[in-house]
Amino acid sequence: MDEKDLTYKDAMEEIDNILESLESETPDIDNVANKVSRASELLELCRKKLLKAEEDIEKILAQK
Repeated sequence: MDEKDLTYKDAMEEIDNILESLESETPDIDNVANKVSRASELLELCRKKLLKAEEDIEKILAQK
């Protein structure tokens, strides 16, 4: 799935899966670094989606 097509819900689910795996698996530093990097990317994507939603809502409310 392309990053642009990833929904907020899907990104949050992937973050949850990453957290679960980090909590339950024996740490492998290379694997941990990759998972933390991916989680960081997903969090940034979620942040952007939330900001966009906020802007859209503000525009709609400003029209009234």
